[in-house]
Amino acid sequence: MRLQCDVEVVSRLLPTCGLRGRGRGTRALLSLGRQPGRARGGVYLMVCTARDRAGVRYQVQDNVERFFTRFVEEGKATVRLKEPAVDVCLSKANVSNLKTFLSAVRLAHQGTDVAALPLSALVPAKTSEVEKPKTKMIITSKRDYPLTKSFPYSLEHLQTSYCKLARIDTRVLSLKKLRKLDLSHNHIKQLPATIGELVFLQELNLHDNHLESFSSALCSSTLQKSLQCLDLSQNKIKALPIQFCQLRELVNLKLDDNELIRLPFKIGQLDHLRFLSAARNKLPFLPSDFRKLCLENLDLFGNPFEQPNPLLPNIQLKIPLTLLECAARATVNYRIPYGCQLLPSHLCKDLEVAKTCQCGSACLSSFIQLTVTMNLHHVAHTVVLVDNMGGTEAPIICYFCSLGCYSQFLDRYLQSSADR
Repeated sequence: MRLQCDVEVVSRLLPTCGLRGRGRGTRALLSLGRQPGRARGGVYLMVCTARDRAGVRYQVQDNVERFFTRFVEEGKATVRLKEPAVDVCLSKANVSNLKTFLSAVRLAHQGTDVAALPLSALVPAKTSEVEKPKTKMIITSKRDYPLTKSFPYSLEHLQTSYCKLARIDTRVLSLKKLRKLDLSHNHIKQLPATIGELVFLQELNLHDNHLESFSSALCSSTLQKSLQCLDLSQNKIKALPIQFCQLRELVNLKLDDNELIRLPFKIGQLDHLRFLSAARNKLPFLPSDFRKLCLENLDLFGNPFEQPNPLLPNIQLKIPLTLLECAARATVNYRIPYGCQLLPSHLCKDLEVAKTCQCGSACLSSFIQLTVTMNLHHVAHTVVLVDNMGGTEAPIICYFCSLGCYSQFLDRYLQSSADR
């Protein structure tokens, strides 16, 4: 029985000498077994480190004073020995392996028949077994990409760029400690939903691939709570799913050099977003929710923004309002709870994309739509020029729930035009 973890052996006699332990462990290999070359004899716990690969042995049977397992679910535990008077403090262990190892040590302490114990040979540890776990790996060529070896399970930062990958390696998806994943400059066309199982993933770089879409399943995964930086620049994405705005922890979003014809309808829900770049796409205008953003830096250069004309509205108003429209408006305006258990799924989807009038009321399929000019400094501290003419304005969609609301807007617009 063997266990890799961080270990600190603390003498309980130190306080009597006015000393104390370092408070942090070193990488070690723990083995539970018999002395080599002896068919009989007690069971020993051997601790091997990089400095002492031969290891230090401690007798186990009738020599454990106490097990401290309160934090075992965090990969931590302590074995207090009687002789010598030391505490063997374990941390950063695999939880399942730690529980199994402690169970074996407890049985050995109780004098269980040796034949029933999962013992190992007490031999010196290999260098690879006691070296510090690798947390960062950078691969920048196909030649260096591992085909037969596994990725170190302890990786927190993995970069595999310029490797001509057509899909994401399933071995990567099993690296549950990943915080930063860089797959830029490859040939990836599709993202597996299992990326959403990387519960600690904070940064995902997919720059310069062949993506045509971003999976809605990822937007509903655990990435909602972890993902802060997302780079989808230089792909072939035409639109992002409605669910994209569920990634509410996003701080930095890069969408440059795609084929986007629109930004997410509810982009204003990304209230942590501070850096947004969507340069060189095919955006004709910005969604109405865009005005809710509070950015530090915004780059929308090189988009074919249309010239707004408030005097030519797109009128989708139905008078009188249908019963469905009235019910939908009331549900949103009065914040009435709803769900698929109460309403058909298609109605739930319609309610999720309800439009908001300038007066604050909701409208579903009966509205007046037009585009107006917005100065981008209203939503961002720093704005990259929209065009080569030095402009910082862009067209944004406005919705009106009634003729009255549109008339009030039109009066203000004509008045401001006359004052210029």
